[in-house]
Amino acid sequence: MNSPTPSSYQPPTAWVKWTVCAIAAIGFAFDIYELLMLPLILRPALSELVGAVPGTPEFEYWRGILFFVPAMVGGVFGLLGGYLTDLWGRRRVLVFSILLYAFSAMASGFVTSVEWLLFFRCTTFIGVCVEFVAAVAWLAELFPDPKQRDAVLGYTQAFSSIGGLLITGANYLSLQYAESFPEIAGGHEAWRYTVISGVIPAIPLILIRPFLPESPMWAQKKAQGTLQRPSIAELFAPKLRRTTVITTLMFACSYGAAFGALQQMPSIVPNLPEVKAATADMPVPQRKQTEQKIAAEVNGYQEMGGLIGRFLLASLALVIVSRRWLLRIFQWPGLIVVPLVFFYPARDNLELLKWGIFLAGLLTVAQFSFWGNYLPRVFPLHLRGTGESFAANIGGRMVGTSFAAVTAYLTTLLPSGSTAVAAAMVALFVYAVGSILSFWLPEPPVEGDLDEA
Repeated sequence: MNSPTPSSYQPPTAWVKWTVCAIAAIGFAFDIYELLMLPLILRPALSELVGAVPGTPEFEYWRGILFFVPAMVGGVFGLLGGYLTDLWGRRRVLVFSILLYAFSAMASGFVTSVEWLLFFRCTTFIGVCVEFVAAVAWLAELFPDPKQRDAVLGYTQAFSSIGGLLITGANYLSLQYAESFPEIAGGHEAWRYTVISGVIPAIPLILIRPFLPESPMWAQKKAQGTLQRPSIAELFAPKLRRTTVITTLMFACSYGAAFGALQQMPSIVPNLPEVKAATADMPVPQRKQTEQKIAAEVNGYQEMGGLIGRFLLASLALVIVSRRWLLRIFQWPGLIVVPLVFFYPARDNLELLKWGIFLAGLLTVAQFSFWGNYLPRVFPLHLRGTGESFAANIGGRMVGTSFAAVTAYLTTLLPSGSTAVAAAMVALFVYAVGSILSFWLPEPPVEGDLDEA
């Protein structure tokens, strides 16, 4: 691949750079905001919409469906979105994706059946899956200097974990002040206000959209007629086959750890002995609300760990040349730490669990930022959106998030019915597979990784 030259690349102004980074950061934050919303609202939503009680086959069925189906739909349409990102441009697809999941979030708050909730979770996932790919490609091409690009991608993606903190806070505020908000569907259910809050990112986007630039590199090649047409089949040509396969499988392992283990915490916390003892004498509505508040507090520790992990990854990416070893700094300790957190404190020690999930979040969530830094360097410009989308959406969103359904299924098979044990088994498996695959992860080219092959 050839490095862009001054004649082929027009650097953006400082104002444009800051604007682009701000919009991308908002998008990354609300990607995770939307993805982490379901574990927080699942129990109350199913209780209201279908009357399902946690631990029953009906509850586990719908839990699996709501985690699995949106991920499958999002993965398929996300791949299409990545293709369109290469075909139509980064900015247009990015803006559409954010508006789609903002609208879907608003609509989700007014559903009256679990089927409609499932539908809008699917459209939310489509927007999230497309946004990540378009934003990463957009940033990478606006900042061609390797050090600057790695810093921008790393630190803007750190806002994903701020999105995790924001959804934890929004859920807490919804629980605290639900009775003060306008009535929805005949009541003041906190989960409805939580999902509606996802409309927030559309507001600054609508105001700033007219000033956003397209990727100068993509736009120039498009105008000159030299931009090759994207092709999914080309991802499996000899030159890119290994990169496509390994990144897809490893992305799946990263997401498998998050959704198969970390995001099961709201279902695990209410079963802890301390929580059961603290809520034993409460009436049912108060008990459920208290359980949700404690789960939100534990989730806050996880998100804070993830935030620190992302910033740590962004800093280390500037000084560690080998991408394999950069990933292993987080991956190999996680192989030991994450399963142990779920085997032990997640079953009987609330205070230790808080710090354990903090560390598990740090080691797991940092890997998501790694992929955002790595993928733009290993696919050529005309395939960047398509290649990123295949790894992120087929691997991460479809295969990886499906491990949430695996955990739910394993829970029903275990004699103890322990979600914590099932999550520990899933975490051990995906971390082991990812660690083994890291030996075949291609190192990206050092120079000239932003232009055509």
